[in-house]
Amino acid sequence: MKATKEEIIGKLRQDMRRWEGFRPPKPGTDNGLGLGVMTAAFPDGIFPTGAIHEFISSCPEDTASSGGFIVGLIQKLLTGGGACLWISYTRRIYPPALKLFGVDPDRVIFIDVPFQRDLLWVTEEALKCEGVATVICETKDLSFTESQRLQLAVEKSHVTGFILRKDVQKVNTTACVTRWRVRPVRSRLRSGMPGVGHPRWQVELLKVRNGKPGSWTIEWKNLDFQNVNPQINEAARRYA
Repeated sequence: MKATKEEIIGKLRQDMRRWEGFRPPKPGTDNGLGLGVMTAAFPDGIFPTGAIHEFISSCPEDTASSGGFIVGLIQKLLTGGGACLWISYTRRIYPPALKLFGVDPDRVIFIDVPFQRDLLWVTEEALKCEGVATVICETKDLSFTESQRLQLAVEKSHVTGFILRKDVQKVNTTACVTRWRVRPVRSRLRSGMPGVGHPRWQVELLKVRNGKPGSWTIEWKNLDFQNVNPQINEAARRYA
């Protein structure tokens, strides 16, 4: 029985995504890492693992929000085993705070690199380790060539990498599969209760290969992402 035109096109699209580094998750794993409605932005509704994800921030508040969102993601990635490597030249994260996002600090190996010029080399070597679940790198600059080297590394090891770029003044083109911007949003308190509510962020998916960029207001509650917006806003800012 001959394949239909739609079946042939669908098969070609799957092959192209695989050639670009997209791979289906293992059976029994969370295809969307708990991102809920946000997964509609990804090809086939699957969060791209084994790929490099870029987060950009221009101030400490955005950097902290991006860090919290990333930790929420690695909580899901660590359920399959392996360790997380957190590489930086100016580490500011408070390890016990990781428990708020369901991550045991003992599962995270912090690597402090004295010189920023060595940071991406260390990250590339870490991404080549197949026994690692995920790698997070805090840096400032990332050229297209450097990002391409990182992406080539994970296409062989299938490790998921997150590049958290701090104090970004000018956004440049990179080879990363996605680009995100996460900003803090005022939390909502329970009626009559003082204090601080659950963390909230404005999450913008600025770029996603073969997907649809979007913007969502997300709350971290009960160790999971909760969508505050009833609708997806696809009018996200465009970046190269």
